[in-house]
Amino acid sequence: MRGAKLWISMAALRFNLNPAIACLGALILALIAPASAGGEKVVRLDDLYEALQDAPPPEAERLGREIMLEMSKSDSPAMNLLLKRGRAALAADNTALGIELLSALTDHAPEFAEGWHARSVAYARAGMMGPAMADLEQALALEPRNFAAIYSLGALLEEIGQPSLAYEAYSRVTAIHPYFDDVAALLARLEGETQGSEL
Repeated sequence: MRGAKLWISMAALRFNLNPAIACLGALILALIAPASAGGEKVVRLDDLYEALQDAPPPEAERLGREIMLEMSKSDSPAMNLLLKRGRAALAADNTALGIELLSALTDHAPEFAEGWHARSVAYARAGMMGPAMADLEQALALEPRNFAAIYSLGALLEEIGQPSLAYEAYSRVTAIHPYFDDVAALLARLEGETQGSEL
């Protein structure tokens, strides 16, 4: 019994010292709440992607933001909180904490594509290109239309010196969302760099 009390007190100490573990504790408690069905989200994303196909630039930008917002929602408030905290850690340049939080997210919600995408960004910032690429592969296997993840793939391919493959990735972004971020400028630049090479 005394050993159990000691373990509990040590666990409490670690819980108080490590903000990521504290966050996980709160999230595990929140997991008890029932999750909503995911079918409605898929239908909403299908509708948004369909509308994006023929939308003029300002409308396409608005639809793109809506799609990204929708993809950032899981079926669990706890997982949504993990994503939000992981992104906040990255925004505060705390990459290690971001990786820790987003790893907890991918562990607890392996079917949530945006968790993998967010962690790939964190790994890339840490210079861990292999894990970043593996996470992008998982994110895109779950949601192949995720233009932000495909854009991240292009950026990663550029970073590792693969301009032709980066060009192909950015081209795929434009097929889904031609007005996303600075993808047109990136394509123009890479076209100049890769001119004469086989794309």
